[in-house]
Amino acid sequence: MKQYYVYIVTNKKLGVLYTGITSDLPQRIYQHKNKMMKGFSAKYNLDKLVYYEVLGDPENAIVREKRIKDWKRNWKIEMIEKFNPEWRDLYEEICA
Repeated sequence: MKQYYVYIVTNKKLGVLYTGITSDLPQRIYQHKNKMMKGFSAKYNLDKLVYYEVLGDPENAIVREKRIKDWKRNWKIEMIEKFNPEWRDLYEEICA
């Protein structure tokens, strides 16, 4: 069964946040880290994975991503801090 991921990357703790969606989280974060995608995430050096969710179908993932994008910044920070209190870069974890 294919999985879909909603994720948040940042440049530092409490820094700029970017919410995205993908079906291949390790590859997508690799692209962020290596500035392979021009645009917002490259401009602000957003390459640290601090949050992600796994969803079973693309429609639910799209809805979830849109909801999170509509949230106030402090709600996103609360969610990140519950999931990843130290704001560690989770990239190595997902690649293991």
